Amino acid sequence: MTRNRIQWGVLDFVVVAFALIPVLWLVSLSLKTPATIADGGFIPTEWTFDNYVNVFTDGGFLRPLVNSIGIAGLATLIAIVLGTFAAYAIARLNFPGRSIMLGAALLVAMFPQVSLVTPLFNIERALGLFNTWPGLILPYVTFALPLTIYTMSTFFREIPWELEKAAKMDGASSFQAFRKVIVPLATPGVVTAAVLAFIQSWNDFLFAISLTSTERSRTAPAAISYFTGSSQFEDPTGSVSAAAVIVTIPIVIFVLIFQRRIVSGLTAGAVKG
Repeated sequence: MTRNRIQWGVLDFVVVAFALIPVLWLVSLSLKTPATIADGGFIPTEWTFDNYVNVFTDGGFLRPLVNSIGIAGLATLIAIVLGTFAAYAIARLNFPGRSIMLGAALLVAMFPQVSLVTPLFNIERALGLFNTWPGLILPYVTFALPLTIYTMSTFFREIPWELEKAAKMDGASSFQAFRKVIVPLATPGVVTAAVLAFIQSWNDFLFAISLTSTERSRTAPAAISYFTGSSQFEDPTGSVSAAAVIVTIPIVIFVLIFQRRIVSGLTAGAVKG
């Protein structure tokens, strides 16, 4: 028993170290001065926060950061609203082809995004959506919906039918029973789906770099790729690392706050009995 615990502890340590060392290395680079950025040391010999200041003063990072918050937030909100209704229909209503609809939704999630870049570019240019917020929100909602529907439908299936029937017997309409009884009980699933949809939209680079051309709608991950030093002789590694750390902070906060709900949402329906 003790030997198994030690083995699992060592394995956990290796996995955590494998995941955290690149992040800690990024934080280290963001705190180094230009003179020590290439010294190869893990701990900075000269500490500075100038890189964090420079990304907002010289790099113009504030507008892309606002774009990321707005676009990812709106895409998440739309995906959750549409996905909740779709998941409820698949899980609670009896109509032909609902299993096929769930399979088709998951198929969309598996579709390689890179194959859609050129068609989306041409369509959005023709519709005037290129380099706009809606031009990014639409593909983000498309790829967030399948995961939302799958996660929410799992939760809806576990909610007893009797609760919904009891609400209707007390005089509630079908929509009132859905809004006041079903949705509150499915809150862990809603939170899980919202966090996963936000992370997916927040981290996207492919659509953000392909469907934008200016800071008007360019998001933070795409803006980082345009970082340059103040001169051709300056290495922008420190500023790029600082911007990457700033972009990572909201995701870390979300995961820490909703950690238990994310785990319960992802494991819902995995064990019965």
